[in-house]
Amino acid sequence: MKSALITGITGQDGAYLAKLLLGKGYKVYGLIARRATPTTWRLQYLGIENEIELINGDLTDIASLIRAINTAKPCEVYNLGAQSFVGSSWQQATLTAQTTGVGVLNVLEAIRQTDQAIKFYQASSSEMFGWVREPIQSETTPFYPRSPYGVSKLFGHWMTVNYRESFDMFACSGILFNHESPIRGIEFVTRKVTDAVAKIKLGKQKELRLGNIDAKRDWGFAGDYVEAMWLMLQQNIPDDYVVATGRTTTVRDMCKIAFEYVGLNYEDYVVIDPAFYRPSEVDILLGNPAKVKQILGWEARTTLKELIEMMVDADIVRSKE
Repeated sequence: MKSALITGITGQDGAYLAKLLLGKGYKVYGLIARRATPTTWRLQYLGIENEIELINGDLTDIASLIRAINTAKPCEVYNLGAQSFVGSSWQQATLTAQTTGVGVLNVLEAIRQTDQAIKFYQASSSEMFGWVREPIQSETTPFYPRSPYGVSKLFGHWMTVNYRESFDMFACSGILFNHESPIRGIEFVTRKVTDAVAKIKLGKQKELRLGNIDAKRDWGFAGDYVEAMWLMLQQNIPDDYVVATGRTTTVRDMCKIAFEYVGLNYEDYVVIDPAFYRPSEVDILLGNPAKVKQILGWEARTTLKELIEMMVDADIVRSKE
């Protein structure tokens, strides 16, 4: 039986990836940092909490990573753990650098010291493109990150490339554009919108306060994107791939989809609040998925409309509880 170790298993991507791997017959281990409150609600939501072996550890503690690898004896390691909210990275720049950046180096080094045959996946991010140098971003587009999060992700990305080239390790990066789901964190704009739509529809909330609603993003469904992660580690040659839908939409239009789904006009409820503007904004992200489609045979299956409606439905159920 194949085994896999997932850091960040209690996050959105970690939970969906764990479900995918369990369905393929893997033994799944998850690295979990000790917290005062339970963090496994996403695993519970997907009905897989009892099928996963959790191991205590932290990306900032290489000794715990080595112990986790020796315990799990994985053939694949997926590094999805990070301080993953862009907005918080200005207030917690050092923490973001340590977990989202140096944490990647720690995992790579732990693999190098234990078993270099392990295949490694790094969760890179479209935020590395930042102030975009090309209208459509591909694997060859120059990077220009615009947040401590983006800078930290870029460090992890280049470390993955460096270890692949320096130590002949099977190390891949997936440069994932925005991907959402019903188990997205409430601090992310799509979930903030769908949660507000549900509560407004049910009379539990009166308005939705947002920042730059003309920012454009390439949004897909996390459940689709984790398949691309797995496919990368099934190839003969390690490489890096942009994972995206190839379509971009404004936050404004995303709001319109969500409110129209429940029969409301977004203009009646959305309030622009300068407090939600970022110190430096990424105005537009649009990924070119040609390489991932050609080599891995992967493409996004879920439309933005289907995704937003799925999220609104889930939030209506939650808001009624």
